[in-house]
Amino acid sequence: MSTPARLTLSVLGGDYAVTRLDPHAALPHWVMQGEMQGELWSLSRTPDELSVLCAAALVPAGLQTQAGWSALKLHGPFEFTLTGILSSVLNPLRDAGIGIFALSTFDTDYVLVAREQLPEALAALRQAGHQVLP
Repeated sequence: MSTPARLTLSVLGGDYAVTRLDPHAALPHWVMQGEMQGELWSLSRTPDELSVLCAAALVPAGLQTQAGWSALKLHGPFEFTLTGILSSVLNPLRDAGIGIFALSTFDTDYVLVAREQLPEALAALRQAGHQVLP
């Protein structure tokens, strides 16, 4: 099955950061700080690193972090048999010169763009035929 021609996306509230920790580090307790969590957080461990995506305000000083991300939610759920979901969003962003950080969950995908490039990202997505909710 191929992807629907037009996807619906929305901008999540908040400022997000991606942090790199040692691959053997304990899971960081600061990610799960009650109401300050934000709408999205994720932990991913590989043999090379432990990556943390969370609200920028939660990240302690002194860590290898890139802050200033805005998060876009692709409204799913999407069947695993669908193809081209991410590429239908990433290609217009690539063509507009906008870098991304992508994250997938069981039901859907999230694409983060630099906060200062959010207006251009939204314009590129709309021009590609996607609906971006306010």
